[in-house]
Amino acid sequence: MTPEILIVLSILTLSMVLLVTEWIPMEVTALLVLAAVALTGLVPPADALAGFSNPAVVTIWAVFILSGGLTHTGVANILGRLVSGIAGTHETVMIAVIMTVAGILSGIMNNVAVAALMLPVVMDIARNTGMAPSRLLMPLAFGTLLGGMTTQIGTPPNILVTEALRENGFEPFSFFDFTPIGLILLAAGTVFMAIAGRYLLPGEYGTKNDFDSSKPRGWHNQRTIAERLFHARVPFGSVLAGKTLSEIRLGSILGWNVICIDRNGGHVVAPGPDEHLRPGDLLIVEGRAETMRISKDLLKMKAEKAADALQYYFPDTIRFYEASIPAASPLEGHTLNETGFSTRHNAKVLAIRVNGHVQWIDLQDMALPAGARLLLAGKPDQLENMTNSKDFETVRFVEPQELQGPYRIHENLVLMEVPGDSDLSGKTLVESRLGEVMGNHVLGIVRGDDTIALPEPSTAILAGDRLITGTTPSIQEVLRGIQSLQIQPETGHPDMAGLLSRDTGLVEAILAPGASIEGKTLRQIHFREKYGLVVLALWRRGKLFRTNLKDMALEFGDAIMLFGSGSKLRMLGREPEFIVLSQIAEEAPRTEKMPVALAIMTAILVSVVMGWVPIYIAAVAGGAIMILTGCLTMQEAYRQIEWKAVFLIAGMLPLGTAMDQTGAAMMAAQWTVSHVGAYGPEGILLGLSFLTILATCVLPIPAVVVLMIPVAINTAATMGFSPHSLMMAVSMAASASFITPISHPAKLMVMGPGGYRFRNYLKAGIPLTLVILAVMMIALPFLWPLAP
Repeated sequence: MTPEILIVLSILTLSMVLLVTEWIPMEVTALLVLAAVALTGLVPPADALAGFSNPAVVTIWAVFILSGGLTHTGVANILGRLVSGIAGTHETVMIAVIMTVAGILSGIMNNVAVAALMLPVVMDIARNTGMAPSRLLMPLAFGTLLGGMTTQIGTPPNILVTEALRENGFEPFSFFDFTPIGLILLAAGTVFMAIAGRYLLPGEYGTKNDFDSSKPRGWHNQRTIAERLFHARVPFGSVLAGKTLSEIRLGSILGWNVICIDRNGGHVVAPGPDEHLRPGDLLIVEGRAETMRISKDLLKMKAEKAADALQYYFPDTIRFYEASIPAASPLEGHTLNETGFSTRHNAKVLAIRVNGHVQWIDLQDMALPAGARLLLAGKPDQLENMTNSKDFETVRFVEPQELQGPYRIHENLVLMEVPGDSDLSGKTLVESRLGEVMGNHVLGIVRGDDTIALPEPSTAILAGDRLITGTTPSIQEVLRGIQSLQIQPETGHPDMAGLLSRDTGLVEAILAPGASIEGKTLRQIHFREKYGLVVLALWRRGKLFRTNLKDMALEFGDAIMLFGSGSKLRMLGREPEFIVLSQIAEEAPRTEKMPVALAIMTAILVSVVMGWVPIYIAAVAGGAIMILTGCLTMQEAYRQIEWKAVFLIAGMLPLGTAMDQTGAAMMAAQWTVSHVGAYGPEGILLGLSFLTILATCVLPIPAVVVLMIPVAINTAATMGFSPHSLMMAVSMAASASFITPISHPAKLMVMGPGGYRFRNYLKAGIPLTLVILAVMMIALPFLWPLAP
């Protein structure tokens, strides 16, 4: 083994570890691989960057734009809506129609775009027929993957192997060379899932008549939601009357969502934070009525002013600072939550002063203006770090006597004792949500003769502890007001169907592919304030979450249950960040541009099939004309491109080149031949296909194809096989990635709405993979013989 092979294998191993674990973003891993092969001299620097201009990469991002043009003009919607008309009510027919239509669309569109387009259609079918969504959504995802095999532009693996053949001096695949084997595999997969595979899907199976619509089916069922609804009336004379929902902080203190207010015979649906309560209001609340005891526990806690005792409890462990925010500061216009302030500076913000006005509570969601002054509590050695930060203009120590000046800390800092019978005893600070409830940080815990300064969120609270925290007199008033609310169990659970009979909806939404809000929390994006909708639940990778939703970072594949007015839901449907899983919320397509989009796509296909223009030139020209003719805007075009895939492929291509040039690919080919060569040509074909399928279980599909291409080329050269047969096998096997949800965005996209768990993909995906592999091994040698 040469030093060059050792280096390239080391880079390969490290990159695979990073891609599997996702310790860093996959596209960043790819860029690091690009830099590594260039810096080690495995590939010339110019060649390392050639991936970004590679015809395959150019074709892939251009196809994304073409897919967007078809979607925005309603071309794809026509076939999508046909599903509703011909699917019927029998499950076998539904699955067959859904997979067939998804497969047809995926032949000319990006399969992620097809999954996003058809999700609302399939969800509406499930609702209208009483079918569990889990019976239909996994076949939808599988159908998009199978359909992508049928044309050259249907999926990135087909584009990559075509260009690889051209670069290595072989005749490249034509546009429809993939169609015969692709259609055979699409048909085989559809028949299997419709007849036998449906028994492997979660939930009940059968026809519409086999379902009892009165039985709840997981989180999608209205009854499941209604079980967490109850009534609470604002009594006359309550201190809550006249206050806004944001002021009484029911969500922060009790985890309640007020989804509707019955008022004098009228209804306020999904009331916003600025909605004022009135005496006699009947609140329809989502949550748990028993959490009312939290406010009782807080009212039982003995409170005393703590300002004079600060220096006694924290003589050397805490210092107070005042930091001013200049114009153009990275903090300006952002909230503390958005910037991760506590982690960023290892300090707690006790108060914010703007134009002489001091705010003590709910600081995490306050947008910071230029000129704001922050009162901070931190460690004694924090001053230098904060002084050198670009976040602040000035940072200075605040002497104890100053704390009683403009900040009036002696009025707002209290010492609260946890009684022996409190439910808070034994909980951590994060579990108790005390900081959230009081609207400020817990600065310290006095436990006997010891003081825990700036405790971590994981610190447990014990009976007898005295907590030093910020508060205001209004908090105690609000707590007493909450105690005055009249829970009305005699009315039973509110009728969810009744709520939905008005201009309201209960729908699900998921993050759109490439959404910029991925990784942000609902609190950070101000979801309730911006969209006027209530988030009732979140489903993530097989687990249902109902509490603390606003502080959960959103992930691709999450499904959120939303309640609100029809107009608000339609507004969300127009947002590019979300896909609302109901056709009533979809943005109206530009149907007047449909003939233009069809003409552009036809011209591209004809020019490529006839050999007049290379596919990458035709795709780029077609995408540009789509934009020029108004089929989609430039901004929409940028959003259609799956930049993660583009950077991943462009960054990993130099590693494939390095494997080929250093002899590592030849070594891998010889290893493959030595282990499966004894079983003949079919054994080698099966071995490469099986290895590709296994790799796609844990690695991104494009990365697997880039790494398998040089192995397939070298294996063909070693054995005297046709490279076309092995390359076609690698491409088909890579697209037959059904076993795990992580290898392809289309499978992740349906995971939340379908309520799937990881094991559901294993149960249905492994048999489907074996069927596709068996059919491929029979059909491929006839269509693409191994003999050159």
